[in-house]
Amino acid sequence: MKKIEAIIRPEKLEPLKTALLQREFNGLTINQVLGCGKQMGFTESIQGNTIMLNTLSKVEIRIVVPDERLAEIIETITSVAETGEYGDGKIFISDVLDCIRIRTKEHGDKAL
Repeated sequence: MKKIEAIIRPEKLEPLKTALLQREFNGLTINQVLGCGKQMGFTESIQGNTIMLNTLSKVEIRIVVPDERLAEIIETITSVAETGEYGDGKIFISDVLDCIRIRTKEHGDKAL
């Protein structure tokens, strides 16, 4: 199993959820986050003071997938979230040792 952590633009969340559901994948965790990267934010004038706002609103999505679905889900995320501009986001992938469904006590892929 692999854990995918994707940080994307907020406006790409609904299209991504729709695309994942179309591929019969519905288990995800969503967090609203702030971040900065090459996009570098923007400056704004507030009460006569110029302020650099370098942390922008993003959405973090966490998904745990069976190894055999990893490439499919990564392709879905990249194709939906890409605009070609700075700030499209990042995807991080890590190994998951086990998953346990609390209700049934199932382990591994069965628990997903």
